[in-house]
Amino acid sequence: MNSELLTPTEADILARYKEVRQQSIRLCQPLQPEDYVVQPIGDVSPPKWHLAHTTWFFEQFILIPSFPSYREFNDQFNFLFNSYYESKGDRMVRTNRGNMTRPTTQEVINYRSYVDEHLHKLPHLLSDSAWQAIHYLIELGLHHEQQHQELLVTDLKYILGHNPLFPAYASESPSIEGMAVKREEYVSVPGGNYSIGFQGSKFHFDNEEGHHQIYLADYRLLNRLVTSGELLAFINDGGYQNADLWLSDGWAWVQENKVVSPHYWHQQEGQWYEYTLSGLQVLNPSRPVTHVSYYEANAYARWRGKRLPTEAEWEVACRLASYEDNFHVLSQANLVESESFHPQALQTPGTTSVPAQMIGDVWEWTQSAYLPYPFYQRPAGALGEYNGKFMINQMVLRGGSCATPESHLRITYRNFFQPDKRWQFTGFRLAEHS
Repeated sequence: MNSELLTPTEADILARYKEVRQQSIRLCQPLQPEDYVVQPIGDVSPPKWHLAHTTWFFEQFILIPSFPSYREFNDQFNFLFNSYYESKGDRMVRTNRGNMTRPTTQEVINYRSYVDEHLHKLPHLLSDSAWQAIHYLIELGLHHEQQHQELLVTDLKYILGHNPLFPAYASESPSIEGMAVKREEYVSVPGGNYSIGFQGSKFHFDNEEGHHQIYLADYRLLNRLVTSGELLAFINDGGYQNADLWLSDGWAWVQENKVVSPHYWHQQEGQWYEYTLSGLQVLNPSRPVTHVSYYEANAYARWRGKRLPTEAEWEVACRLASYEDNFHVLSQANLVESESFHPQALQTPGTTSVPAQMIGDVWEWTQSAYLPYPFYQRPAGALGEYNGKFMINQMVLRGGSCATPESHLRITYRNFFQPDKRWQFTGFRLAEHS
């Protein structure tokens, strides 16, 4: 994590703080009281917990150390809302978060207001140098909250999508017409030395650091995402029953969990349906396939005689497509601001030199293990627990999804999950050596 940020004004910091914090509340507006407490599986946290945990971060890492004579809102909340920070003491078992009917949702809202009020007072209580010293921590806390906003959307989908009534979160999905995908086209990238990793002074996470050179052989990258219709062809060809296509761990996962399709797919009377946050819908074959594990993405790629890209190949292709220069003015990136809450069919086709759908829609599985870059140094103290201790047994994903906030994302952003996880908006594209 980089503390050498461009110096923002006090008004800038507080305005961004207010906007990010309000976005969490806006995302909860469609919920009913009963929705705030449910935890169907260990990977999913109740919405109420997300609202409290993001607030706990600001209290524990900023207000308690920096606010003169600060009094905690409730001294039991450190135990209830600590996630995985060993340095912050004991915490509730993750799988028990759904048992927490108290504190009430209203108490959590009051907790948020209490912390917000005190944080807004900080600039008037600290010296200029002390206030500037915590700018980075505030920005980190806001990006942390945006991570939880994405988790909030995906967790809500799991909660509602496993209700037998398939209730809708959004009243109706915005109508976005896309094009039918009829063929594959690939972007050819010449081999050579390329630079990857974050470079600059703006905010980024520590796992993006270590800007370095990497040699890549000639490769080709599919200029769009793999679609639901293409995955359906894999199903119809018996892909989920063909052990030759699967990694050993993946095949064991398929057998143990009786997996026969992507998550949220349902077959009724010969017709495939997909649960979306707008309710159960007939499967749209032109939309990018989502909610697939690394195992499924890898098996499909092998079925096609292809492979998944490495994270370096993905990042280089994204840079070649000029996404870096135009990132914040991309009008077609399907991120959480679009409020579609689902990947959308291709709007503008990619070409043989510019790939499409690199940003938004789905997090793209890569074949890269989540490991530190060269020169990576884990930060000291509690902040070192943020990313570094998870650098084992996980795979890297790139590009953001329809649940990712735009201001949270960079092309160097390294997301990571275990290979069996698929409750997130995860998808993929193909690659091959030239």
